[in-house]
Amino acid sequence: MIETLRHPVEDDHARVMAVMDEWWGGLGGESGHLFRTSLLPRLYFQHFTDTSYLLDLPGGKLGAFLIGFLSQSEPGVGYIHFVGVAPAVRRTGVGAALYRRFFLDSAARGVRKVHSITGTGNQQSVAFHTRLGFTLEPGDDEVDGLPVHRNYDGPGRDAFKFARHLP
Repeated sequence: MIETLRHPVEDDHARVMAVMDEWWGGLGGESGHLFRTSLLPRLYFQHFTDTSYLLDLPGGKLGAFLIGFLSQSEPGVGYIHFVGVAPAVRRTGVGAALYRRFFLDSAARGVRKVHSITGTGNQQSVAFHTRLGFTLEPGDDEVDGLPVHRNYDGPGRDAFKFARHLP
């Protein structure tokens, strides 16, 4: 199977939007759909393409994507904003490979710390980030013994916040 890893282009926005419900299994119903799609407006596919990645599978299918950027406010900091992996290629190392690519490319640009978040209901994401060397940052409360940031992205949008130092 020949895969192609590349930077996304503006036309990829529609491709990513088209897989959101399938890849997340309809999580949260209509409100979950609206929340996920609101996190990825077209501007990410216009202005953050050189720090983001998209994996094309044979036959033109989308295999995975990572949307990330370098902080303009905090030099030396990168942020992984949104990542998706097609159900058919999960648990193959694709997600970790996307993160490692972001780490390498960001470090080459002077980044020494990468941040990311995940929702409190996503224990698989917590485990994934921990395996990749992220640590949970202190929060203002706890969920299942883990530090959480209440209302991080607005009322009721609690999040675990991660940081990983790069060599």
